[in-house]
Amino acid sequence: QVQLVESGGGLVQAGGSLRLSCAASGRTFNNYYLGWFRQAPGKERDFVAAIRWIDGWTYYADSVKGRFTMSKDNVKNTVYLQMNSLRHEDTAVYYCAGDPSLVIMTSDYDALDYWGKGTLVTVSA
Repeated sequence: QVQLVESGGGLVQAGGSLRLSCAASGRTFNNYYLGWFRQAPGKERDFVAAIRWIDGWTYYADSVKGRFTMSKDNVKNTVYLQMNSLRHEDTAVYYCAGDPSLVIMTSDYDALDYWGKGTLVTVSA
């Protein structure tokens, strides 16, 4: 059974940093992209960032480019989202997801193969 388990959320002041983790298990992800998404209260889920598992290539939404960095640990089968210079508008539940297609990952969230349950990030103003 494939599982994506997020951790690392919490409360942080604006300007601060957090690192989220997504532990993946149940299959090999060599042909997959793993991504981060977020959903703020009352808003739709948005794409944040993705990493291509096989070589670590990354892709970011414009809203987080330069502030967030995605990385991976092959040994731990875990991807990370380092979030710096956090803003109040970054407050959301952050989800990890996996799919073989970056196009699907950035355009058709309902079609993604795997989702985690999310971790809450709250940035105080």
